[in-house]
Amino acid sequence: MRALIHRCAESLLLLWLVVSLTFLLAHLAPGDAAELLVSPSASSDEVMRLRRTLGLDASLPEQYARWVGGVLTGDLGESFALREPVRDVLLRALPVSLGLGLTSLALTFAIGVTAGLYQAARRGRWPDRLLTAIGITVFAAPSFWLALALVALFTAGASWWDFPGWLRLPAFGVRSPASTATGWRAMVEVARHAILPVTVLAAIGAAGIARYARGAALDLMASEWVRTARAKGVGERGVMGRHVLANAAGPLVVLFALALPGVVAGSVFVEGIFAWPGMGRALLSAIAARDFPVVMGATLVYATLVILSNTLADVALHLVDPRRR
Repeated sequence: MRALIHRCAESLLLLWLVVSLTFLLAHLAPGDAAELLVSPSASSDEVMRLRRTLGLDASLPEQYARWVGGVLTGDLGESFALREPVRDVLLRALPVSLGLGLTSLALTFAIGVTAGLYQAARRGRWPDRLLTAIGITVFAAPSFWLALALVALFTAGASWWDFPGWLRLPAFGVRSPASTATGWRAMVEVARHAILPVTVLAAIGAAGIARYARGAALDLMASEWVRTARAKGVGERGVMGRHVLANAAGPLVVLFALALPGVVAGSVFVEGIFAWPGMGRALLSAIAARDFPVVMGATLVYATLVILSNTLADVALHLVDPRRR
């Protein structure tokens, strides 16, 4: 219990440091939110009135104290650009990011672990070398580059190479602007729009997980109990499932918990390129508009997810690894 209380205190301190530093850097960045919100022909008096309305005329410590007081009472403030509560902005964007991120995370581990174990079982053979080359290439490629490549392929490329109708995937948005589909058809439409962004996120993540799973499996396959199991006549599938994968479950569970913040925070550029109205796109728009309340609200959500996931990873490791218990 004492260790848990100590860990919670450390987490709260780290969260405070992250949001405080973000608040300082956001307000010290060049650009004035008031000047971006008024018309180009606005006078200096109009800019000053807007600054007073937004509370930007107060000193930085006063603005910080006001924001912290609001957070402690559950009030994240009001968006400068949208003129609506930050809570509503985040609640509208968060489900989009969660749907996109959870789907890609599930595919990341399903594909990555399977590919890694397959490579370990065929170490040094051509399937292992081929998957290694593909994985390194995909993992090294920036997510925005892969996203732009897929957009080009399924927009201009679809016309040049005359793709069939089922392969002409939509590249932007969650649904078509003129769509009136409801029920099952609406779900199918959203799923088709999600194929490209999910592919980008899952491909990059699976490439990294595959390398990790391959290395962990190779280490375990060299252990004494695996050699003993093979000497007793256990088949390769049984060795990989009952011995290798079971013993690699602990690190993989921890890796899964550490990857959870990426469900929301890892799709910033992908959401921006594919025009998905999630947390990433909301944060990019807020940064461009110097919308400090939205930036701070999103930072608070991201930091909380990261710190909470690290804590859950420690707890999960004790639950799945009997050596820790």
